[in-house]
Amino acid sequence: MDQEQIRRIIDSPEDYDESKEDTLLSMVGQLYSRRMLPSLVAHGAYASVFIVLAVFCGIRFFDTEQVQYQMMYAAIFICSVQFIVLRKVIYWQMLHKNNISREIKRLELRIAELSETIKEK
Repeated sequence: MDQEQIRRIIDSPEDYDESKEDTLLSMVGQLYSRRMLPSLVAHGAYASVFIVLAVFCGIRFFDTEQVQYQMMYAAIFICSVQFIVLRKVIYWQMLHKNNISREIKRLELRIAELSETIKEK
């Protein structure tokens, strides 16, 4: 079988299944499964602690009149926001890890389907 026949089999629109295509909603739905629940609860707890700390330091920054304390509250606020961003990055990595493993499995299935199609023709 030559390249043109293989390309025609791959690009044929009647074999394309849009339900196998990933959307952001399906990725988030898989992330909030029962298996991932303890991890998400831990990430949410850590993030909420740092959100409360950032809000507290923001309020105290404007209430304090001494420059030393303002600098301290500003530094703690910036560090808290950085930890919140770190939690978001870890969340997105978990989301994409599941997506990549699913794509690898889907690719293996497509290769198996293509090999059967090639054997039939």
